[in-house]
Amino acid sequence: MSVIVVTGAAQGMGRSCVDRLRDQADHVLAVDLEAPDIDGVEGLACDVSDAEAVSRVADRARQLGSFRALVHAAGISPTMADPRRVFEVDLLGTQLLLDAFEPLVEGGSSAVCFASSAAHQIAMLGPGPELDAFVESPHAPGFLDEAATRFDDSGLAYAWAKRGVIRAAARAAVPWGRRGGRVNSVSPGLVDTGMGRQEFDAQPMMRVMLDNTPLGRLGQPDEVAALVAFLVSDEASFISGVDILIDGGALEGLRTLAKAAE
Repeated sequence: MSVIVVTGAAQGMGRSCVDRLRDQADHVLAVDLEAPDIDGVEGLACDVSDAEAVSRVADRARQLGSFRALVHAAGISPTMADPRRVFEVDLLGTQLLLDAFEPLVEGGSSAVCFASSAAHQIAMLGPGPELDAFVESPHAPGFLDEAATRFDDSGLAYAWAKRGVIRAAARAAVPWGRRGGRVNSVSPGLVDTGMGRQEFDAQPMMRVMLDNTPLGRLGQPDEVAALVAFLVSDEASFISGVDILIDGGALEGLRTLAKAAE
């Protein structure tokens, strides 16, 4: 009996992933802060920043059968929390899940972690080797306290936390690979979800991004879910340790805008 676990499953891109993947395994565990109520799918409540709660999700997956895939879409955006909490949920939560599921990995298992195009945009500002080193170590003693000291802006905290997610997924590809598993990340740009609309209304930069997106529109949750479904499928059996940007060309649009302003 095969098992797929989807976090952030109650709405948005996570819910679209549940809909895309529910026929790809014998069991789908839909995980969110409160247990999602989705027909034909088992719902579990979990705060992904709580190691014990994450361990319980992994234990339930183990009870149900052979671990097929982890799709980690849960997270919070800049308007939802302070910098410390952003790092706690978005980066530490990712690391906790990858660690908890590693012992379940067998041949054909895979994971996809949700990062963000913000992690790519922050790189446009120039190299940040000190911060790159910082986000490589979410398990380090005092990490969250240091994050709160380093960042007083939740937007920057979010971008760097998601940069850490990309690195966490890439690192995990090594131990998972020894067991026959794969790990990748995806970086959505502007996607038409409730959380996305909340950020769009709060941050003027979002309008600039949309205006400079070559495809000229928001992405749809199912478009991201389609990419995730490919990455966890056997068709992607030689893809591991990478991040895939899915932003309608917005990053390149912003680069073009920046060059025009020089």
